[in-house]
Amino acid sequence: MKMNETTLHYIYDPLCGWCYGAAPLLAAAARQAGVRVKLHPGGFWLGPRRQPMGAALRDYVRPHDERIQALTGQLFGTRYFDELLLSEGLSLDSEPPIRAILALGSLGGDELTMLQRIQESHYRDGLWVGDVARLAGLAAEQGVDEAAFHHAYEAQALEPALQESQRWLTRLKGQGYPTLGLARGETLERLDIAPYLGDVAGFLARLAD
Repeated sequence: MKMNETTLHYIYDPLCGWCYGAAPLLAAAARQAGVRVKLHPGGFWLGPRRQPMGAALRDYVRPHDERIQALTGQLFGTRYFDELLLSEGLSLDSEPPIRAILALGSLGGDELTMLQRIQESHYRDGLWVGDVARLAGLAAEQGVDEAAFHHAYEAQALEPALQESQRWLTRLKGQGYPTLGLARGETLERLDIAPYLGDVAGFLARLAD
């Protein structure tokens, strides 16, 4: 890393509502000269933590999501609440979107853009992001060949990426998702994102400080 370059290490889960709430902050940071955003997939809804869609899940997440929307202005759509979350037979599963983001990155695409398109599809549009064809379509928005994406998607080794993310979470003493680490030169500090949710200007000022 160049001495004058700032790197934001971003530990996230693609199906974390607070990460969706933080999306405008990360997008704004990535547009700043001299700032690089490095993604680390945490994977909350994996293994035994996967949750079946249905009324119980919808009723559990709805008050949290409504709070995030009120605080950040990020839209949680009607179709998300009234259709997707009630789609019995589907599960809340972080693996397909994480695998898709890693696949896109391996093909030279922008992982942050892919993450945010997945978040928009899930939360705003109420679309099932466990559908590999839909994920391939999002990758195609960046000019990625569908066949190449499918090959890279199947080839991803998830566990090493998840283990590296856990090391970053431990190193930063993070409590969950999202966790941000701010690195400049040889210095690294955890950046508390909570005070800046819904405040892009304040967040950019903190980065410039």
